[in-house]
Amino acid sequence: MTRILGSSALALACLAGAAWAQDLVFEPGEGGFHWDSYEALKSVDLSGQVITVAGPWLSQERDYFESVLAYFETATGADVQYNGSDSFEQQIVIDTAAGSAPDIAIFPQPGLAADLAAKGFLVPLPAETADWVAENYAAGQSWVDLATFPGKDGAEALYGVFYRVDLKSLVWYVPENFEDLGLEIPETMEELKAMTQAITDEGETPWCIGLGSGGATGWPATDWVEDLMLRMYPPEVYDAWVTNEMPFDDPKVVAAIEEFGWFARDDAFVAGGTGAVASTDFRDSPKGLFSVPPQCYMHRQASFIPSFFPEGTVVGEDADFFYFPSYGDRDLGKPVLGAGTLVSMTRDTPGARAFMEFVQSPIAHEIWMAQRAFISAHLGTNPDLYGDPTMGKMAEILRGADTFRFDGSDVMPAAIGAGVFWTGMVDYAGGAPAAEVAASIQSTWDGIK
Repeated sequence: MTRILGSSALALACLAGAAWAQDLVFEPGEGGFHWDSYEALKSVDLSGQVITVAGPWLSQERDYFESVLAYFETATGADVQYNGSDSFEQQIVIDTAAGSAPDIAIFPQPGLAADLAAKGFLVPLPAETADWVAENYAAGQSWVDLATFPGKDGAEALYGVFYRVDLKSLVWYVPENFEDLGLEIPETMEELKAMTQAITDEGETPWCIGLGSGGATGWPATDWVEDLMLRMYPPEVYDAWVTNEMPFDDPKVVAAIEEFGWFARDDAFVAGGTGAVASTDFRDSPKGLFSVPPQCYMHRQASFIPSFFPEGTVVGEDADFFYFPSYGDRDLGKPVLGAGTLVSMTRDTPGARAFMEFVQSPIAHEIWMAQRAFISAHLGTNPDLYGDPTMGKMAEILRGADTFRFDGSDVMPAAIGAGVFWTGMVDYAGGAPAAEVAASIQSTWDGIK
């Protein structure tokens, strides 16, 4: 296969606009890709039109995305100008308010998109697009729900299509350590809890859990609670919780916090004992998997955590992961917690509409999939194309999901999701009662309404 160009070559090619067409990373017609969706683009003539796109991707992620844009440019004749920024979330608010918005905006989380839709700064998509997403994405209705907001007139509509996805419902382990204890991958939460106890019975420690993260200390525990909320109750309950339609101190939420406590507040279950949970940095926490002898056997964390594994660790060999399982005695399917980037129109132009159609095509996903650092919920893509086997395995989990929900703390108001929810979970890990923690968080929420 043709390899992706280096970063500098990609940047120069991007400046050359349509000249980039000569440097497509995969030759059209190469096996496995849905080239029919690429060929269909050629019926759209956008020659001479400039389409501006703003988003959060920089460095290598920008290069991958621009390699995808090259196919749209080549097929349509358009000049797509992407502007990536680490201040995207601030800049898009300024630009839309000033009337200088790009044609397309790529939101790293839907909360900001909802705010701009309510102000009339996003373009609603047709109902047919919502129907298409529901039918063609894994857990499709979940993605429709996550991108459906009230507009300036109060009417709800779909305001974007999710593109790149990240997963959080993962448990990491070292296969050799599992083999040494004769452990098998648990299929249900009941089996996971039984295995936790069995590891303890062998005189070993099952879990590494670390909540430390500087000023953001506590956030890993919020992910635990969110995952457990999705496994203990229907998604409608989760949705009511993250919007505070159901109070934070509702008994259901308290029970989910206490379920996290089953894992994190038992000295025998956690490396270093419960006193180490809040003080251990989340970046250091998984290192216990690799010590000799192992300090722990499992670590629940998102898809990014291998970045903090010991240098040279090969995922799939030295370390692996499994789905954080659902309860066998509850009819809630397989929920997945994660995040994703939402592609929305900020200006209604023929080029912007054509680009939204492109984002729905398999080829727009497969070009990035076949490189690295991309997971797609699009069921029409070829899963054999994943250039990174780890991403392919995560995609299998996503494809098998019945429900997908966004990280709740990212959707909540910042004072809650990036404030008292974090600190409250630190207090809980330190011994505070769950009901007391939940009541304190709700009191703060009441105060900002």
